Amino acid sequence: MSKLKAKDLTANKLKKIKPKSKCCKKSTRCLKCPVVLHRLGKQECESMCKRDFQKALDTARKR
Repeated sequence: MSKLKAKDLTANKLKKIKPKSKCCKKSTRCLKCPVVLHRLGKQECESMCKRDFQKALDTARKR
């Protein structure tokens, strides 16, 4: 994957993302941040519809 965009991300694509080694500590966390991937991993993203997944992604990226 070249460029990740939050609106194009789905639960299936989430499994393929390799997390970065360290959090960048920006105000909005990036999609490859290990904190974001861990927070989304705790939820059952596969059973969510696209709208619910986007809401979960937005809350996981907030500081």
